Amino acid sequence: MNIFYKDGEIATKNLTPGIKVYDEKLIREGEEDAQNIEEYRIWNPRRSKLAAALLNGLEGINLNDDSKVLYLGASTGTTVSHISDICEDGLIYAVEFSPVSMKKLVRLSQKRNNIVPLLADATKPKYYLNKVEKVDLVYCDVAQEKQSELFMDNMNLFLKEEGQGLITIKARSIDVIQKPKKIFKDEAKKIKENGYSILEKIKLEPYEKDHIAFLVEKSF
Repeated sequence: MNIFYKDGEIATKNLTPGIKVYDEKLIREGEEDAQNIEEYRIWNPRRSKLAAALLNGLEGINLNDDSKVLYLGASTGTTVSHISDICEDGLIYAVEFSPVSMKKLVRLSQKRNNIVPLLADATKPKYYLNKVEKVDLVYCDVAQEKQSELFMDNMNLFLKEEGQGLITIKARSIDVIQKPKKIFKDEAKKIKENGYSILEKIKLEPYEKDHIAFLVEKSF
């Protein structure tokens, strides 16, 4: 997996050298006159829940050079851009509901050919059924009450048999009264009852309060 650690920070090799996405730090390594310069983008865990999960111990996620990813809740493309670095020969279908965020996502896709921006509602996956192929990973970062349900709806339609899903759950988006621990337990139960196994559970503190990430696969 094309993920690197630089001085205690997480980074990805820049697919578009010299170009930043969100004012992240760039690190160049190698001999200037040897034409073997490598450039890395520091991945900010306070701007990306996937980076937070990886720094907190997420190990089993399968992201390869040629992986195909369905990203739900792509926003302006911060995390999408790092997955684009990792899956340089793959494809990221980036679903976003906000037209404002989509404008930035489209501009990002013009610099990175492996990103396909889709202005769509992740709760209605059948509307983009003909635009998305079967994928290796469904990634869900949609902070709303029914986030587990929309996550599973998309996995049922688009996930390969041997694929994985990763959902980041924000407790306060589901219930502001219930304790996060109870919410996370209930959401895990929903996922298991719908035919999926939870491979890893990663809390995202100190980067995100009251958040957890579940890495899942189909139960066989």
